[in-house]
Amino acid sequence: MRMKGEPNKGKLYVCPTPIGNLEDITLRVLAVLARVNLIAAEDTRHTRKLLTHYGIKTPLLSYHSHNQKARGEELLARLARGEHIALVSDAGTPGISDPGALLVREAVARGIPVEALPGPSAVLTALVVSGLDSSRFVFEGFLPARRRRRALEELAGERRTIIFFEAPHRLLATLEDILAIIGDRPVAVARELTKVHEEVFRGKVSEALAYFRERPPQGEVTVVLAGREAPPEGAARKTENASLEEKVPELVRQLTAAGMQKRAAIKEAARRFGVPAREVYALEIKAKKNAT
Repeated sequence: MRMKGEPNKGKLYVCPTPIGNLEDITLRVLAVLARVNLIAAEDTRHTRKLLTHYGIKTPLLSYHSHNQKARGEELLARLARGEHIALVSDAGTPGISDPGALLVREAVARGIPVEALPGPSAVLTALVVSGLDSSRFVFEGFLPARRRRRALEELAGERRTIIFFEAPHRLLATLEDILAIIGDRPVAVARELTKVHEEVFRGKVSEALAYFRERPPQGEVTVVLAGREAPPEGAARKTENASLEEKVPELVRQLTAAGMQKRAAIKEAARRFGVPAREVYALEIKAKKNAT
């Protein structure tokens, strides 16, 4: 079975599905789902409800994080034989924080045509409704549960708006870590987007903590956090200089303690910090004066 008007080879269609409201699906996606040979779904039970709602009877095959290697090879083989396959996730655009990304990558590597259709995205929906700066942003997926504090430390200096997903039972702990590590910045917490109980909290991190302590969150959560504000003009260089005054002499001490000659250590410090060697010499002399 081949789709009319398509070339005589298989194609992988990346099909976004609703993140809540079943009406949030494009006519083009519905047409593709109805015409392909097979739909690869993260959860076939979940996707079957969508297909039933629209009267689509295309066969389903599970493809998720627990079977992505073996099932991915099967899907790639079918694509190579000329079958057309639609890839869907439980909600939103496949390939964003789900195993669909691996299938797309492998298909591209093997020369199999891939076509991505536009559609729902919790990331963009939350960003737009947050009211925060949407001109530049970074998406972090799910923060690692065991390395969350470290991940937040790495994001503390990020000036772009930060977006990430979070499980409802971890939201309070995450907000507490943000307050402690990043500070009391503006934040929007979007819950159950496009669904009956949609909720968007906007305020400071401390205010969000107080709010959700009183109202334990449920459902899918997307957090949008304001980026770090740019320092006042002139303050950035002052802060940078203060940091170099501490870090440069310390690095020189570490390198010489490890057996490197002083001259070589100074050149290495200059290379790492991107400053002239004479500036390293000056910082070294200043550090010695301050120590006496």
